[in-house]
Amino acid sequence: MIVTLTPNPSIDRAIVIDALHRGEVHRATSSRIDPGGKGVNVSRALAAQGGATLAVLPAGGPEGHLMEELLDAAGVPRRSVPVAGSLRMNVSVLEPDGTTTKLNEPGPQLSAAEVDALLAATLDAAGDAAWVVGCGSLPPGAPTDLYAALVPRVRAHGIRVAVDSSGAPMPLAVAARPSLIKPNHEELAELVDHPLPTLGDVHAAARELVADGIEVVAVSLGGDGALLVTADEVVHARATITAPLSTVGAGDCMLAGLLHGLSSGLPAADALAAAVTWGAAAVTLPGSRVPTPDDLLGIPVEVTGTPDPTLQLS
Repeated sequence: MIVTLTPNPSIDRAIVIDALHRGEVHRATSSRIDPGGKGVNVSRALAAQGGATLAVLPAGGPEGHLMEELLDAAGVPRRSVPVAGSLRMNVSVLEPDGTTTKLNEPGPQLSAAEVDALLAATLDAAGDAAWVVGCGSLPPGAPTDLYAALVPRVRAHGIRVAVDSSGAPMPLAVAARPSLIKPNHEELAELVDHPLPTLGDVHAAARELVADGIEVVAVSLGGDGALLVTADEVVHARATITAPLSTVGAGDCMLAGLLHGLSSGLPAADALAAAVTWGAAAVTLPGSRVPTPDDLLGIPVEVTGTPDPTLQLS
């Protein structure tokens, strides 16, 4: 089982319009709502593929009730921690060419007691989990070292832990040495504090983090696929999508596919191929919908253990 912790979940409303013009009135051609937040998306993707998962998240206000209803309707097992504030609602504006404009609210103000309850619920839910994953931004009031505090507590129980976040929480989490991290291209550049224009640069930066004690560094590269680096190997995988609809949640689906593959005992190359397939399938779907098994069919993925270091990244 894979347990996800999402300290700052959201209701994601996706609105499709013909074209975005600042300051003008737009008529939507369609819209949808989905439960969101990085860890919630990971659990949703796993559940949609028949994987065992449990989502731990705060729930408060009308949006919290809606979140629980949406997760239950999607068949995503959850453990809700009551909080006083209301969950956030994020809006994504989608254009026909796949361009996505996001408006994210900050989230509820969490008290120290509510943060402690979230961590306690996560550890209690972990049980015999293969992985615990801390994902996403932190809401107001949450300490910057929340993920850094989670890592040693989970590893003390012999459970592997992954972190996918950004900004100030990420370097603190990395210093705690989780088993796996999944930065995107920009987030990895922030971690190592210099630009990474080529695939070789990304590989070198990931190797630095592995040398510092991270077992697996998986870097999502958008249209350039993903790179996985361990102490023993490097794998690059890339899928071609000709008709993208929405990039919202694609990286989360990629992480879900990777963890599902690794926890199933797949070799790194096969696990990364599955991850890129899940992420690519998500790009073909509206809003923040997650792929089902049928959505994975027919997506070609190129995998190599000898990536081209000169490849210029978009």
